[in-house]
Amino acid sequence: MTIVGQQHAAEAVTSKGKVFKFDAIECMVNYLDGQDGQEYAFLLANDYEKPGELIPAASSYYLISPNIPSPMGAFLSAFETREQASKAQSEKGGEVFDWDGLINHMKN
Repeated sequence: MTIVGQQHAAEAVTSKGKVFKFDAIECMVNYLDGQDGQEYAFLLANDYEKPGELIPAASSYYLISPNIPSPMGAFLSAFETREQASKAQSEKGGEVFDWDGLINHMKN
């Protein structure tokens, strides 16, 4: 898959080194939901503030804001720190999640 927009892309790398690329973080989250038993060496998301820079998904923070469109329509962006996500939230509105909170939110 060709990644067009670097701000919202994500990657999952299996423990055997197979790389799965996603044009939107929500696509990776949905993909992982159906992969019981698969082990991953890395789950990565692109930092919204630094397009093209991958950050660890599990320790990142996520903003869902209708004022920041993402490729697949979930309005989901990743930030390296809670402070960065909160700053974007104050400017754009929306709701901030940590990784576990995002997974739970996306399941509902």
